[in-house]
Amino acid sequence: MKKCSKFTVQTETSLLPFLRECFPAKSRNHVKGLLTRGQIHIDGKQETHYAKVLLPGQVVEVLSTAPEADFEIGFPIIFEDDDILVIDKPQGMLSISTDKERERTAYHIITDYVKFKNDAARIFIVHRLDRDTSGIMLFAKNEQMKQKLQENWESLVSYRGYVAVVEGMLEKPEGQIVSWLKQTRTLVVYSSKLSGDGKKAVTNYKTITSGGAYSLLQISLETGRKNQIRVHMKEMGHPIAGDKKYGAAANPLNRLALHANCLALTNPISGESMRFESDIPSGFLQLVN
Repeated sequence: MKKCSKFTVQTETSLLPFLRECFPAKSRNHVKGLLTRGQIHIDGKQETHYAKVLLPGQVVEVLSTAPEADFEIGFPIIFEDDDILVIDKPQGMLSISTDKERERTAYHIITDYVKFKNDAARIFIVHRLDRDTSGIMLFAKNEQMKQKLQENWESLVSYRGYVAVVEGMLEKPEGQIVSWLKQTRTLVVYSSKLSGDGKKAVTNYKTITSGGAYSLLQISLETGRKNQIRVHMKEMGHPIAGDKKYGAAANPLNRLALHANCLALTNPISGESMRFESDIPSGFLQLVN
């Protein structure tokens, strides 16, 4: 691509298909990355929305490099080096795309972010957080790191910590829950105490503070099963606030009150011990105070 390529619109269309026609050898994601990085201008004005309607006679300019500007991703990057990138994922955001949502995902946004700085850069999913769970999420920035982390995740990760607000006051302020988890045809996970009847799940919890009708817990996982914390809290009779799927009576924060606040692991390439932490959401603290 030249320093600045110019194209004149011949017939009414929208921006994304127009750009795909201009650059047929480029992937859809590459073209959308041009938009995200501010490299598209229409009649001299920057345009980032792929559905923008184009009219005959308008001139579309494509810059070869992104303009000097900060890339706003809308949530914190906790750590970044050449091999990994760690974010504080917002509640309500998917980790990776689904058939229903492809754009507003952590993976998509972070991919655009690294490509903003280097068009050849890539991002790899290592683990996921549920859409309704906020907090620490780690990505690999190259295939070597991705492979080493995924193949040795259980041995490399020494601590996965969460904070949760649950309904009620716990009789035992701390303890451990062990059960075997299974899933129904409607994708609801449930717990069995029969050894071997499903996937073994181990959850440790400790009460940080209690107040009113709620308790704030620090939770650590020894296994990483789907919906593990949510199911185990329901099993204790103290579902997570806002978790109507697993028995919560109310939704006082208009969200699931579950947040991944700590991840400790050994870097499989350097051998360095790394620990990443995220603050407890203010709404959690307000709810128990």
